[in-house]
Amino acid sequence: MKRVELLAPAGDFEKLKIAIEYGADAVYFGGEMFSLRAGAGNMTVAQIYEAVRYAHERNVRCHLALNVYAHNEDILPLQEYLKAIREIPLDAYIVSDPAVMQLLREEIPEAEIHLSTQANMTNYVTANYWRNQGVKRLVLARELTLDEIRQIRENLPADTELESFVHGAMCISYSGRCLLSNFMTGRDANRGACAHPCRYKYRLEEEKRPGEYWPVDEDDRGTYIFNSKDLCMLEHLPELIGAGIDSFKIEGRMKSIFYIAHVIKAYRTAIDAYYQDPEGYVYDPDWAREMCKASHREFTTGFYFRKPTGEDQEYLTSDYVREYSFVGLVKDYDTASGIATVEQRNKMDLGDTIEVFGPKGRYFTQKLEYMTDEEGEPICSAPHPQQILKIKMAQPVAEMFMLRKEK
Repeated sequence: MKRVELLAPAGDFEKLKIAIEYGADAVYFGGEMFSLRAGAGNMTVAQIYEAVRYAHERNVRCHLALNVYAHNEDILPLQEYLKAIREIPLDAYIVSDPAVMQLLREEIPEAEIHLSTQANMTNYVTANYWRNQGVKRLVLARELTLDEIRQIRENLPADTELESFVHGAMCISYSGRCLLSNFMTGRDANRGACAHPCRYKYRLEEEKRPGEYWPVDEDDRGTYIFNSKDLCMLEHLPELIGAGIDSFKIEGRMKSIFYIAHVIKAYRTAIDAYYQDPEGYVYDPDWAREMCKASHREFTTGFYFRKPTGEDQEYLTSDYVREYSFVGLVKDYDTASGIATVEQRNKMDLGDTIEVFGPKGRYFTQKLEYMTDEEGEPICSAPHPQQILKIKMAQPVAEMFMLRKEK
């Protein structure tokens, strides 16, 4: 049975390593230019070389986002950028603009091209058009239902792949083609600089009463009128696989390594459980409970089963649910002494109860009873960002395990 791909976001090299360690089959990331997440950290050409080497050593594919909508002034810099990266053995390029696609083919003729969700591909005729242009994979618009996806799959050759977002932020505009940010702040979402005005709190001002602001309410529930809940399809993987989707995409190149670890682990665990016994597969609610220990918004299934309603919006707040703090990242572990070298990420104190988790298996809980600084001097508190600590662990751990603390 062909297995679905789990495709993880990698906003920078550290996030790429975490995504791979926690179970991604493939990762996608942007360079310093020409991707739609200008604030994600992204990678230099040298870092992309190193990232691809690191991933390929672990049999993980690398997809480079080149999904900007180019303006005239972007063309020459883009051509130079393609020359700079053409020797890197990237597995695929994510593209939305036909001009970028053409320039990519001219500079890297063997490039595998994936059509970005920004291209708003919503029907099988358009799907076949792009296939005839040599596109290997189509990243579906988020506005499609499962029935529509099945129809697209049935009307495409089997060698054309379908990729679909299964988890992460939803945009109020059609697959991200938003002009609010450009209009309100001058930051162009279609060139990677979205200011996320859909998360703002809005009030109404009457023209002849300047300074008098009135709340914009929908059934007295609040004023975040554009604020969507986040997509989560963890509970519905068999339906997605049955619709013919080849790759499950996780949104979040700007999210933390703590978030990426939780989400990728949850989907990896569920996918593996499904393929181990497709007929007897049973969804485990513990997968979602564990995943939600990373910050998140309330969840929706988006367009997959029905047209979204007010129940799929969050009118009261744009804040995340944050019930746990990420307090440490394991850098090394000494099996003889049971002491881990930990990079602090948030304040922790002796006596704190922490949870420790890694890429596989369940987490364990322990009290912080032994902690020193990098030189081995005992300390009772670790308040300094990214200070190096030595912590006695109750069970064996390994590099890239994480420590969290309930708030």
